Amino acid sequence: MKKTLLVLSLFFLFIVTMTGHGFAATQVQDSTGTDDLVFTEVGSAQDSAVNNIVKDTVKKDTIAQSASIDQAKDKPATAVVSDEANHKKTLWQTFIAGLVGGFLAFLMPCIFPMVPLTISYFTKRAGSKNKGIGQAIIYGLSIIVIYVAFGLLITVLFGSAGLNALSSSGLFNFFFFILLVVFAISFFGAFEITLPSSFVNKIDNKADNSKGLGGIFFMAASLALVSFSCTGPIIGTLLVDASSKGELLAPAVGMFGFSLALALPFTLSAIFPGFLSSMPKSGGWLNSVKVCLGFLELALALKFLSAADLVWHWEWFDREVFLVLWIVIFFLMGIYLLGKLKFSHDSDLPYVSVPRLFLAILSFSFAIYMVPGLWGAPVSVLSGLAPPMNTQDFILNGNGSSQSKVDTEFPSKVKYDDVFKKPIGFTPFFDLEEGLAYAKKVNKPVMIDFTGWACVNCRKMEDKVWIDAEVGRIINEYVLIQLYVDERKIKMPKEKVHYSEILRTTTDDLGKWNGDFQATKYGSNSQPFYVLAGHDLIPLVKPQGAIFDAKEYAAYLQSGLDKFKQAEKPNE
Repeated sequence: MKKTLLVLSLFFLFIVTMTGHGFAATQVQDSTGTDDLVFTEVGSAQDSAVNNIVKDTVKKDTIAQSASIDQAKDKPATAVVSDEANHKKTLWQTFIAGLVGGFLAFLMPCIFPMVPLTISYFTKRAGSKNKGIGQAIIYGLSIIVIYVAFGLLITVLFGSAGLNALSSSGLFNFFFFILLVVFAISFFGAFEITLPSSFVNKIDNKADNSKGLGGIFFMAASLALVSFSCTGPIIGTLLVDASSKGELLAPAVGMFGFSLALALPFTLSAIFPGFLSSMPKSGGWLNSVKVCLGFLELALALKFLSAADLVWHWEWFDREVFLVLWIVIFFLMGIYLLGKLKFSHDSDLPYVSVPRLFLAILSFSFAIYMVPGLWGAPVSVLSGLAPPMNTQDFILNGNGSSQSKVDTEFPSKVKYDDVFKKPIGFTPFFDLEEGLAYAKKVNKPVMIDFTGWACVNCRKMEDKVWIDAEVGRIINEYVLIQLYVDERKIKMPKEKVHYSEILRTTTDDLGKWNGDFQATKYGSNSQPFYVLAGHDLIPLVKPQGAIFDAKEYAAYLQSGLDKFKQAEKPNE
């Protein structure tokens, strides 16, 4: 029973990691490609020039505002240092996800039964225990080298800019959706994803005929190829997740965690024979783990379909549809765990074990937990993973931050409001010039929110933090300007199209123009990115990324408001 509990605990750790968001559950920014950015030193000539900019008057016309914004773009406001700590958190997160994925891959029917045979082979081939241990260690290292090399190949092929593009591209998000659905169907037993048999046989023959280190390396390669039908979907999911984070080394780091977890049991079994004897025996439970992973793959696929829906403006895959599908998936997984749903490769289940019962209870409970979300409940565990709250067709209690007072001067229609949806409880502008003109008119500071359709942490901030009453009250003391960096359908007028040296592309659409403005003016291209500024667009306080603690975020917003009021006092 203890062995079974250990195995199932690893499985449920995967559930917690993925739904909590192994895809952005911690305070990290979605994209991080700041390697190519050019920063301005504090105290430099450029910095001094910006700090001496005189505030524009409220009565400037639109042309003058555009000119001042273009001029500001050429002069970075302050040095924004790359947040290396957040990058490290993202890589650690990817490594842990890879580690969990590797342990789960080890429990697959294609790998788990091979451990005793492999260890026995090493012992007989080496002729002694010590040599067998040495060869098992080399075997484990070979597994790590093979998978890390695969991760590095992804990095070389796409690069940091390519990985960033994946997370915001509707085409790639839809492709990832199809890919994960195929993986899920494979785990359900409809078919097996295998590599060409001729290629696998060649590697296997080299493993049999080669001697020394070469033979051991090809044995590890044979394991990777033969087990691809089980490990392929897990590897694919990890690489999709790692690539969508935009970190250059994320695919290699994820594969290192995966291969380390996969290689450890083989090596430990050779060094400590008791470890092998303590492992649970093969059986039908291996396929049960595989099928449950299929349910999770199917649920995860919907996240990428949602991103594609937002980027392409389909507006049919809203929050209710997403929640209904997740409720059904986890309800069916609970039924499966109780043995009431059976797939082709499943063994007969004469009785329900206690661990299966508890996992079924957890699956049913999670499904029921999501039900209130159909009427507008936040369902905070899915913040950032589910479609944003503003896609909800029906909200029972008007969920969201309410404005402290109605601004009668706010225009009834703003630019691009037919394309972008307002966060619940807020009235943002979506055009920098229009928002800045209004801020000067009402004499309020601006809050520039650099965001994106496919930005997970942007949605998490809006659905989990912005709904806090105090946060909402303070945000409404600013003029909120939301600038989407991945909007491709809105084209820019000819006079605003230029070549971005930082982004290395032409700013022919609104997303590229906003992205270039963020990178040029504020030295960052990560989202979400919040800039609290005066009418001169110079930050009142240091710009910040995602802050998932509502009190801490409210304090940050208040600090910018206080700075603006202090700057205004001498002019009163």
